[in-house]
Amino acid sequence: MKFVRLVLANLMRAKRRTFLTVFSIAIALFLFCTLRTVITSFEASLRASNASRLIVRHASSLVFPLPLSYKERIAQVAGVAGVSYGNWFGGYYQNPKNQFAQFAVDISTFFDLFPEVLLQPAEKDAFRSERTACIVGRGLAKKYGWKIGDQIPIIGTIFPGEWRLTVRGIYAGETRDTDENTIFFHWDYLNESLPDVRKNQVGIYWVKIASADMAAAASRSVDALFENSSQPTKTETEKAFQAGFISMIGNVQLLLSILGSAIVFAIMLVTINTMMMAARERTTEIAILKTIGFTDRLVLLLVGGEALLLSLLGGALGCGLAAIVFHESDFTAGGFFPNFRVLPETIGLGLVLAAVMGVLSGLVPAVQAGRLKIANALRKVV
Repeated sequence: MKFVRLVLANLMRAKRRTFLTVFSIAIALFLFCTLRTVITSFEASLRASNASRLIVRHASSLVFPLPLSYKERIAQVAGVAGVSYGNWFGGYYQNPKNQFAQFAVDISTFFDLFPEVLLQPAEKDAFRSERTACIVGRGLAKKYGWKIGDQIPIIGTIFPGEWRLTVRGIYAGETRDTDENTIFFHWDYLNESLPDVRKNQVGIYWVKIASADMAAAASRSVDALFENSSQPTKTETEKAFQAGFISMIGNVQLLLSILGSAIVFAIMLVTINTMMMAARERTTEIAILKTIGFTDRLVLLLVGGEALLLSLLGGALGCGLAAIVFHESDFTAGGFFPNFRVLPETIGLGLVLAAVMGVLSGLVPAVQAGRLKIANALRKVV
């Protein structure tokens, strides 16, 4: 610890260069945490999937609805323990930028199919009994300052018009992976307001099965019911549905991993160049340190310590900034990333990466400084 002041003094000799290097590392680690958080958000949606819940949609695309009459036929399939349904609403609050997930759901079956949505009994009763009632996730409630009794005007895009919803409950998720950035409201309220040509149409069915082992057989049985109809279905597990939805935008994880690695590698090269430049500028000083008794090993550790400290400062700044920014902004990308939060594991990985960058960037100049011959170094001055 007694050499920390010496390391800090050396770093502060070229304040501008030190600041720019720390800032560069911070930006790299900020981007790394952001890209890594995109991946962990995808993974969270998969972890939150219920193995005993199936998704039934139109075989062609989610864009096409299914008849409400399918509900009773699906309920008769062997192994099916419950059926619910709903529509993705696709509206916004006050400003088109304020987008998040909204679902019109069947109130009578919703809570049986989604036990992970935790609500106080009184709030649940109020939600069920009022036609224009809604429940909101506590993430949304915190972001927009909503409380019980507030009216929320939602401007519809798929279903045009202004829809005024009254908050009757603020739900919490059973686990941290449960989406807490969604509004659920009455499907009946939506359905009765639609023109006849759009009434009694369901965007998606959620099917509860008695056992996860029955998923494949139940899926085949449901699809067989409607394979010759004008509106065939595709049934799959909730996890498979989420994975398929993610795959629609390509191999995101691979792309983000490549981008993150490229950014970190580029900044590491910049840091290596900076540390080598700093070491070359202090050739004479290093020789003097050795003259007054500093060992080769100690000089090596001092130069390497500078690089490590520089990198850790940048890493802590970048990772901390990412955690604060995304926590305070409640970023969800319009509901696409409802679980977008920088996890402690991501911050830890970022700091480890910063430490590795520091070690690698300081290795060459540290070894050169340790091997430096006093006579050769002083000869340059003379």
